[in-house]
Amino acid sequence: MKTVVFGGTYNPVHNGHLYIGEEIRKQLGYERILFIPSNIPPHKAADRKTKAAHRIHMLEYALEKSPFSIEKCEIHRGGTSYTIDTIDFLRDKYRISDKIGLVIGDDLVDGFKKWHRWEELIEKVNLIIVHRNFKKEQTIDLPHRYLNNLLIPVSSREIRRRIRKGMAYRYLVPEKVYAYIVENQLYLDT
Repeated sequence: MKTVVFGGTYNPVHNGHLYIGEEIRKQLGYERILFIPSNIPPHKAADRKTKAAHRIHMLEYALEKSPFSIEKCEIHRGGTSYTIDTIDFLRDKYRISDKIGLVIGDDLVDGFKKWHRWEELIEKVNLIIVHRNFKKEQTIDLPHRYLNNLLIPVSSREIRRRIRKGMAYRYLVPEKVYAYIVENQLYLDT
């Protein structure tokens, strides 16, 4: 089964994430789209106030009526979440012999060659770059494919800021995610 990995902190998951998943499915024909919440991301400071269990619950709510799946391997593994370890785990778990698709935002292109064991990683994946910050394709001298996606101006960081400031955010996240955030009083002090 043609598999793609869409990792992130998902803190919280928002409609932009779901839109990208759907573009990947429609444009590139991936049958298995795995949303993988990271435990501790190596490339950015993590909000450690929000427990992994909250992020997983929100992701489960967001994906429950979608063609996408959640894979919790990075949370279960603990420690820093290195993509190469995840790819190796998935190849074994799902018995994948083909290259796995790896989705990254265009904001990560410049630093990709600083990723843990990036040379080995690029041999095992089909790199898929999505427009996140830039309308124009970023230059990268590695085999890749750019997704032709809309630039959606929403981010988990902005949603957390809006919650903290008492601003509107309800329709930036799936309805059950919104209800979960309210019920659990998440992000009021992050």
